[in-house]
Amino acid sequence: MTDPGESGPLGAGVGEPDADGDSGTVASAADAPDAAEGPAMEPAAVAELAERVADNVEEVIVGKREAVEHVVVTLLARGHLLVEDVPGVGKTTLAKAVARSVDGSFKRVQFTPDLLPSDVTGVNVFDQRTDEFEFQPGPVFANVVLGDEINRAPPKTQSALLEAMEERQVTTDGVTRELPDPFCVIATQNDVEPGQTYDLPVAEVDRFTKKIRLGYPDTDEEAEIIGRMAGDHPVESVEPVATIEDVRRARTAVGAIEATEELRRYVARLAVHTRRNARLGVSPRGSLALLRASQARAALDGRGYVIPDDVQAEAPTVFAHRIRSDSGGADGAEIVADALDRVPVE
Repeated sequence: MTDPGESGPLGAGVGEPDADGDSGTVASAADAPDAAEGPAMEPAAVAELAERVADNVEEVIVGKREAVEHVVVTLLARGHLLVEDVPGVGKTTLAKAVARSVDGSFKRVQFTPDLLPSDVTGVNVFDQRTDEFEFQPGPVFANVVLGDEINRAPPKTQSALLEAMEERQVTTDGVTRELPDPFCVIATQNDVEPGQTYDLPVAEVDRFTKKIRLGYPDTDEEAEIIGRMAGDHPVESVEPVATIEDVRRARTAVGAIEATEELRRYVARLAVHTRRNARLGVSPRGSLALLRASQARAALDGRGYVIPDDVQAEAPTVFAHRIRSDSGGADGAEIVADALDRVPVE
């Protein structure tokens, strides 16, 4: 059996230690998550941490517990989240509340047709006093980055996030700078005005661990939201219930959650099924994302091992957005549902 910490296309607990493990713009190996201060966090402690953060976020996000848990799973799985929905349902509030709950830095980027890649990653500015160029970091240098209406910017600008999301670094003028650890992109996508938006490149979509929708609240939930927000916006009063160091330790613990060879093969068979039944199926990156999300889901239940139920719970939000079917064929969600129904657990 492959060791849970071993790397590979479907290895349990695989991370990108070189890309994920450094904190700040320049860091040493001592700053990596594996060298986090304090004792190793047990799955039960991860579950308690996740519940604390989710409860805190629910102080401002009413009636969306499942969506909040998807965000927490994404954060613990070292991933990124794509939220596709109509305006005004709380996407920005959700991202900001998560950042505040873990005492992390938060930056927001409003994607527009005239946004430049350097507006996202940063730019070198000439300082006449020192007669040298000085790097001015862009908003991507934060623990939680909200890319608002990401599909309003052209592909050239969208591509500015590709290196950041995959390798947790930014390269400008030949110089590579590490991003903060943890680093999580929560991007929103406008699906109301398709004539005024650009399709996200497949390579970028594939870098999002999950894609979810928040949806409209019901009558009681909306009344509660109106009551809470009649005065000052409650997100401004959200207090941290965890630290960035807690998140690092939790992510290390999640990476150590055991996934047996049989479980990993089950994930692989699900991915192969999508490739056989769609024009573009799930990539190995998607399989790895599902395994990591399943590890995080196991940790949320306080378990030190992954079970098929974890995989089945995470597959719809991890797999569906990566699938492209032929015109008139089944959509990604239907293909994933078919895979879960037909692929046996061995």
